[in-house]
Amino acid sequence: MPTTDTIRPLHRLAFAQPAAPRRTTLPDGNPAWLFSRYTDVRFIINHATFRRAPLPAPDADTTNLVDAPDAVANQHDDQHLRLRRAIQRAFSPRAIARMAPWVAGVVDQLLDTLVDHGPSVDLVTHYTQPLPIAVMRRLTGVHEVDDTRLLHWAEHAFAGATTDLAKTAEATQEFTDFTIELLAQRRRAPGPDLISSLVQAADDEGGITEPQLVNLVSTLVVGGHDTAMTMLSNSLLYLLDERPEVWARLGSDEAAAGLLTERMLHLIPLGDPDERPNPLQATEDIEVGGVALRAGEIAVVDRAAANRDPAAFSDDPFSDLFAPLENPTLAFGGGRHYCPGTWLARTELQLGLHRLAARLPGLHLTTSADAVEWRLGTITRSPLHLPATW
Repeated sequence: MPTTDTIRPLHRLAFAQPAAPRRTTLPDGNPAWLFSRYTDVRFIINHATFRRAPLPAPDADTTNLVDAPDAVANQHDDQHLRLRRAIQRAFSPRAIARMAPWVAGVVDQLLDTLVDHGPSVDLVTHYTQPLPIAVMRRLTGVHEVDDTRLLHWAEHAFAGATTDLAKTAEATQEFTDFTIELLAQRRRAPGPDLISSLVQAADDEGGITEPQLVNLVSTLVVGGHDTAMTMLSNSLLYLLDERPEVWARLGSDEAAAGLLTERMLHLIPLGDPDERPNPLQATEDIEVGGVALRAGEIAVVDRAAANRDPAAFSDDPFSDLFAPLENPTLAFGGGRHYCPGTWLARTELQLGLHRLAARLPGLHLTTSADAVEWRLGTITRSPLHLPATW
């Protein structure tokens, strides 16, 4: 892995040019087709013919939550649909719209604390990290674990290949034990929280195994705040370091803040996009982008390249951050594997950026993007610290 002083900020990453489908080789040596044009990628990720490729052999290292066989992303057909139905009601656009007022309240409380602290502050410690944790605590009703423990679990739940496998396995087991007991508590005494709703929905649905439910709830408890923290931190790094001219409009115009939020989600990936390919397998013969795939063949999609395809988006997508996207972003996937938490992530990012800019119009970083230390070792990455003042 590169050292922190050789890592480029995610908004500066260079991506492959979209091109016609071509043959490639997966890290395990298997052949695959690589698709990078927007039309081709959007077709594949939304088409029922394609499913996640088979998991690694049972003896492969799959100690984190994402790669576990019971993870929702690794389920297929009816089993996947059962898990999706258990969570989709809680994360629908309508449900998230009802949450927006109390998410705004969480943001305002943190801003009060931030202002009381006074300049100078670390925006990660005082804002981007506690904001999504507070939101997920209220959503899930998990209040009995401190932030340090949750962050420790999150670090190992999404650990990459370079982390200590033994430590990841130990942390994952500890977190799994906690979740098993949490589910038992919610069954005994359900409340008005997301986990109680998931337990009830899973029990009513039937066919969902307990390990699958444990993995789902564990992923929600730590995944919700890890993703939102990453997006908010990386967006602030870009905006405050390279685009300070947009800060005033971001704070004064909520509708414009929504458009900018969509641009941030579209342009700044959660991690280095080429580190974790997600192979998709054709379940029947199909033609895509002028090539014929036979049933069983593997397709790999480059969503980052597709999101910069000049046939679908403007040549300079960073030029006007308040312009609507010409086509739907592929940042959160699509079809049956579309990220269920996308609407909550959008809400947290929009409110977090807009209200921060409104409250602190003179906010600026006291470091540069080139000097940032990075949080590494997981499938996402973001600044460890964002020192700022106003």
